[in-house]
Amino acid sequence: MSYQVLARKYRPHSFEELVGQEHVVQALANALTQQRLHHAYLFTGTRGVGKTTVSRILAKSLNCLGADGQGGITATPCGVCDACRDIDSGRFVDYVELDAASNRGVEEISQLLDQAVYKPVVGRFKVYMIDEVHMLSNTAFNAMLKTLEEPPDYLKFVLATTDPQKVPVTVLSRCLQFNLRPMAPPNVLSHLTHVLQAEDVPAEVGALRLLARAARGSMRDALSLTDQAIAFGAGSLSEAGVRQMLGSVDRGHVVAIIDALIAANGAALVGQSDALRDLGLSAAGTLEDLANLLQQLAIQQVAPGSLDPEDPDTPEVVRLAPQLPADEVQLMYSMALHGRGELMLAPDEYAGLTMVLLRMLSFRPTPGGVQAKTQSEPTAAAGPARAPMVANSAPLLRPAAPSIAVPAAAPPRTVTRPAGAPIAAPAVSAARVEREVREPSPPESPAKPLTRPQLTPSARAMQMPSVEGSSLSARLRPRPVAASEEIAADDDLPPWLDAPPASDEEGGAVMPAEPGGMPAPVPASGEGAYASTGGRDVALQSTALGERWALQVKLLTLVALPRELAMQAECIAVDEQAEPPLWRLRVERESLRQPALVDKLQAALAAALGRAVRLDIEPGIAQDSPALREAAHGQARQREAEQIILQDPFVKEMLSQFKTARIVPGSIKPH
Repeated sequence: MSYQVLARKYRPHSFEELVGQEHVVQALANALTQQRLHHAYLFTGTRGVGKTTVSRILAKSLNCLGADGQGGITATPCGVCDACRDIDSGRFVDYVELDAASNRGVEEISQLLDQAVYKPVVGRFKVYMIDEVHMLSNTAFNAMLKTLEEPPDYLKFVLATTDPQKVPVTVLSRCLQFNLRPMAPPNVLSHLTHVLQAEDVPAEVGALRLLARAARGSMRDALSLTDQAIAFGAGSLSEAGVRQMLGSVDRGHVVAIIDALIAANGAALVGQSDALRDLGLSAAGTLEDLANLLQQLAIQQVAPGSLDPEDPDTPEVVRLAPQLPADEVQLMYSMALHGRGELMLAPDEYAGLTMVLLRMLSFRPTPGGVQAKTQSEPTAAAGPARAPMVANSAPLLRPAAPSIAVPAAAPPRTVTRPAGAPIAAPAVSAARVEREVREPSPPESPAKPLTRPQLTPSARAMQMPSVEGSSLSARLRPRPVAASEEIAADDDLPPWLDAPPASDEEGGAVMPAEPGGMPAPVPASGEGAYASTGGRDVALQSTALGERWALQVKLLTLVALPRELAMQAECIAVDEQAEPPLWRLRVERESLRQPALVDKLQAALAAALGRAVRLDIEPGIAQDSPALREAAHGQARQREAEQIILQDPFVKEMLSQFKTARIVPGSIKPH
């Protein structure tokens, strides 16, 4: 007799033998016992979970005659009567299994339904089992709707599918739906142990665990893999042989990866990736096993002692769990899951695996991180202290703004800088900053307030031309708005205004330029006619070395991160006597202080100077970097452009004539 595969040989023949589907067994057994039988059943679930098996057991329960031939509908078919044996062997006339994948047209379904009018030949019920029912065409579904809704009393439909979303709702509403769950690995392991004991095949527990995990919830896949493993191992199952057959990664490699991550050892991490490449093990399988181990670590951290004590991996999990914080375990688990999807985008899967592992390492604190930080503090303290936001050496660059007098009818409003507020010194050029620092300006005379002439009611009446008796063009010509107290209550503002307009007495007042020619900060919304977009004052403390470094950076041919390093660096010392000359720079961002970026900047500087140089980078906040100089220069140009517009006579006239006239914020840009 030819060999019968394990998946067919050990197919369950009763509800008691069915593994892992207790919820379905309970519902069907109770319905059969109470004779509450539905006319259509729909079984859904992934492959190899028992949909066809449940259908055959249900058909036997409906047609079982009992061992003595006097039985009826039962939840425990005898398995020895003619009906039970014929259904098991696939030759029962009244049990029809139709594969919808190859019989998906309306003609095949019509032929099946034409036979529904005839009563069963030998059985109690006719049972039509349609497998992969979601493959039927729309016309085939429509053709069976009426019969499916009201079949004869002797006809039962059993539908099975792996994709219930593709089944029309009109069919779903006519069926009792049962979702068969994927098998849990412990259930698969228990069933494989029982099968191999019956087959008298020696097997290691570790090998069966690997097979149970590789089955991914499918009992048929587990039995098929067991058949393959028996052939691979020449009649026995060893863990090493099954691991080699499946191409699985030895758990020792995954544990070594976790150990390297805990120690923040990048060399060991890359070495493990190279070892996996040399062994030809799957990168995706490595990340899968790594995610599985991280999941067990998380469980051990939250619920100690809840892992399977018989699992050989449990001691390693118990050892590793206290060495990793819970939040880092969650982060690494997420990286392992997302990394599997990135493998197909990498140049090769091992390069993708290495990058995923290095990404995990980049989020791990280095063991010497605290000590390195402690050692860097004296160096930062030894250097020049961080200058305050105010440039003390240039107090005359930003004098206080003069006050603006308003008519007597309204309370006087003065726009002054708050006491103690930081005053930055944005310079148009470095030379101008140094010149003003070396040559203090003479004391300034107090600014004369700007006043508006007061008009008597009679004078205001003379300025307002009479509407009556004037021509149409005269009435439509814009005229100055009088500073009258009587304003229409329903004079709504246009919807494009972002800020409420100033009072009519303000008349669109414009902040003047500060003495000394430097543009004053334009007041914020509610204090004037325009809200400046210049931003906060740039914290720049101009130095001679800073100007020298800024001019030198312009001559360097750098791009990307090396250029960003040069722009963010502050030159704090240059030792021309050293050999080679030493340039000391201060950079705040740690990501820019990487050795590779420093080497590129050093090479570019040496090429520009025509001789070898050496760079010494120290951490600290830069006070005079090329980036700060560019920001200060751009801020000064922005404020200067705003003052030019706001001091323009035409702009002043328009603001005074039209009460709701405002300059759109952000619309003033320097050339």
